[in-house]
This record gives sequence, structure tokens and C-alpha cells, in this order.
Amino acid sequence: MNFDDIKKRIKAFVKEELFPLEPWILNCSWDEKLPKLNELRQKVKDIGLWLPQIPKEYGGLGLSNTQHGEISEILGASPYGHYCFNCQAPDAGNMEILIEFGTKEQKEAYLYPLLAGDIRSCFAMTEPDFAGSNPVNMGTMAFKKDDNYIINGHKWFTTGFDGATFAIVMLITNPEATEAHKKASQVIIPTNTTGIEFIRNIPVMGHTGNGWESHSEIKFHNVKVSLTNVLGGDGEGFTIAQKRLGPGRIHHCMRWMGICERSFDLMCQRAISRELAHSKTLADKQTVQNWIAESRAEINAARLLIQDAAKKIDSQGAYKTRKEISIIKFYCANVLQKVVDRAIQVHGALGLTDDTILAFYYRQERAARIYDGADEVHMSSLARQILKEYRI
Repeated sequence: MNFDDIKKRIKAFVKEELFPLEPWILNCSWDEKLPKLNELRQKVKDIGLWLPQIPKEYGGLGLSNTQHGEISEILGASPYGHYCFNCQAPDAGNMEILIEFGTKEQKEAYLYPLLAGDIRSCFAMTEPDFAGSNPVNMGTMAFKKDDNYIINGHKWFTTGFDGATFAIVMLITNPEATEAHKKASQVIIPTNTTGIEFIRNIPVMGHTGNGWESHSEIKFHNVKVSLTNVLGGDGEGFTIAQKRLGPGRIHHCMRWMGICERSFDLMCQRAISRELAHSKTLADKQTVQNWIAESRAEINAARLLIQDAAKKIDSQGAYKTRKEISIIKFYCANVLQKVVDRAIQVHGALGLTDDTILAFYYRQERAARIYDGADEVHMSSLARQILKEYRI
């Protein structure tokens, strides 16, 4: 099966299997929708499209970042596209770092069940009392006692913790390290470990999700795990995070383009069908025409920027592509906000209801300008990198 065939089959699956479900699936609990989603995941396995982003030796399709970016756009048109193909955050990122940094024992216990879709996982990094844009400054600490880490701390926005089998937790294990980026480690912690307190699933824009759709607040009270649960090695947390976040931002940005394309399509359909006085439609209004033209240009430009960054990651690695990653993160997040907002405006009051998917996009994706690094942080980082070249 060549790449064009893969794209066609995935696009057909999303259109035929997922779009018709949305009026029901967007308005019920995770427990209610899970049996149907599991049925769809099995269909994806049966047609050989499971794990598009994972190397073939681990049971995936072995797509490059560039190719998976294109797939992410197709899947992103549906809120459950990535989940049905087992390439959803945060599990996809956890798979990738377990493949690269996991020991044989860690892969047996955590990676292979995750690849099979038998379990879910989560990634705990963000903390309520420390700036999320500064990953070298965290309050969650682990000290070593005998052959174990003893962990105390407070995390929130731990996406998917509710129902996950394990968490990969970013925490400080070497507070006295002279190099700031060597203070943190990433440690695998089973979620049923004694001392983990589940506080709540955080409401977002008035909606409280559960299961994979949750964003949890949790605390660690003298949680004990073996030193062998560390990923990559003690003090390697920041290095692993950088490996994870670069490709992850490609996938997020292309997912956003899928949302943009679907919102654009809905906006154009509404513009030509909404009748006004004197046999006119919204499409006859210059303001609406301008929105359509601007949206088309911005989506096309954003997609080209993402493809450029993806190709450079594939050829040069994430570290050498830091500027391109920052560019797509803040530029594409803003394109997403503008396109969805214009689509809602063209729909009028209908756009505010859950009769279309636009209100869901607006609630869920406002966070795009915040997570994986706030826009302002990426812009500042990009400017510093550019100016550094002029100071040489």
C-alpha cells in the first residue's frame, strides 16, 4: 500500500465512519462513547492503518514526520480521528519516547500494551505553581532512597490521566545539578501506585471531560517507584522532552489544519446557502468574501510552513529545527483561531450552538495558543535565535 492509497483510505474512513457520528458522540460521556470508539479502532486495525506514526518493526505504518503530518491533517477534521488510529496525544508521544529511550522491561510492561491499544497513558509535566514555559523549574521532587524514588508534588492539566494505566512524569531528581537542564528526569509511574491523589478533572470553558478527554489535577504523596522506572537515565528529562515536543508540534499543527479546512468548508457552504434580502446570500457580501480569501491564503501558507519544518526534522533532527518549530507553533495556532472564529461569525447564532462542530472547536482549540509553549514564548525564543546570528 503506497502513501497515496493510505491517505485515500484514511480520508474515506474519517468521512464515512466518523463525521456521521458527531451529532451523538460530541454530546455524551466518555464511558458512553467508548464501546463505539473501540469498535472503530478494531476496524482500523483490520484494514491495516493502525499506528501510522510508528516504525514498521513496532507494528506501525512507518511514516515519516512529513507523511504523518499529512495524515494528521486528515484525521484532525474529526475530534476522534487520531484516537481511532491510535496516534492521539499524549499516547503517541509516550510511544515514541518509549521506543527510543525505554529499556526492554519498560517496553514489555508499557510500550507494547500501548501500541496494541489495550491501555492508555498520560504525561504529567505542567504544575499550577510554576510557569509551564520554564520546564527546568518545577516543584515535583524525587529523592532517592535505597533502590527507589520517593516522589512528592502537584501536577495539573495531565491530559488523559482519568483511566490511564501509567503516567510519564517530569520531575526534579537532581536539584543540586550545576547545569539546570540536568536537574529533571522523566519517570514512569503506574497510576494505581499508593500515594497518587486524583483531585479532579478540570473544567475547560465550562465543560468537564472524563477518560481520554480529561485534564486532571493530581498530587503525589511519598509515591515510591523503582529507580529502574526512569526513562533514558537520571537527569535526561529535558533532553527527552525536546525529542518529544518537536515532532509533536508538527502533528498538532497539521491537526489544526484539518480543523481549519473543515471550518473553511462549513463557512463557504453557509455563505452560499444563507439567504438575505433581495435574493442575495452571505456569499455576495464583500466582508464575507474577504474572510474566505484571507482564510484560504492563511491556511495554505501555514501548511507550507509545517511541511518545511517536517522535512527539516526528518533530515536534520528536532534540535536544528528549533526556529521552524517555533514559527509553526505560534503562526498556525493563530491561523486556527482566525479561521474558526470567521466560520462561527458567518454562521451567526447557529455557530454558537452545538448543532455544528464549530462551537466544539472554539472551546477545545483556544488552548492551542497556550499548550506546547505559549505563543509569546515561541516568538521571544525565535527572535533571540535570529538576533544571535546578527551579534556574531
